Amino acid sequence: MSSEEFYVRYYVGHKGKFGHEFLEFELRSDGKLRYANNSNYKNDTIIRKEVYVTPVVLRQFRRIIAESHQIMKEDDNNWPEPDRVGRQELEIVMGNEHISFTTSKIGSLVDVQNSADPEGLRIFYYLVQDLKCFVFSLISLHFKIRPI
Repeated sequence: MSSEEFYVRYYVGHKGKFGHEFLEFELRSDGKLRYANNSNYKNDTIIRKEVYVTPVVLRQFRRIIAESHQIMKEDDNNWPEPDRVGRQELEIVMGNEHISFTTSKIGSLVDVQNSADPEGLRIFYYLVQDLKCFVFSLISLHFKIRPI
């Protein structure tokens, strides 16, 4: 399983009065995790972090995706199109399977329930939440600054 091709990229963002604000991360099969967060609110600057994760962490990413109720079989044709509120993108390569989703930002589960494909969008929504939590944990643990 570890020798299979593996890649995950997630992006969520919009262009508004503060410019292009976004969150993006990608993880490659060699363990390289790249993270970027750009918020121009109150003149914040872009945060970019890179770290290599262990094979155990890679396996955990694969497990989260594999247990996401068949995300690799979903189709985004009936999901809301990106709009002025923003867009989300998720791309996953696992072995010979490759998926790429694009949809609008999801504000809450009400947006999911009101969509044309609530079951598929729910799977996407929860998978994205799990992946973001995992990435945030890894980045904050790795780059934690300890006061002296």
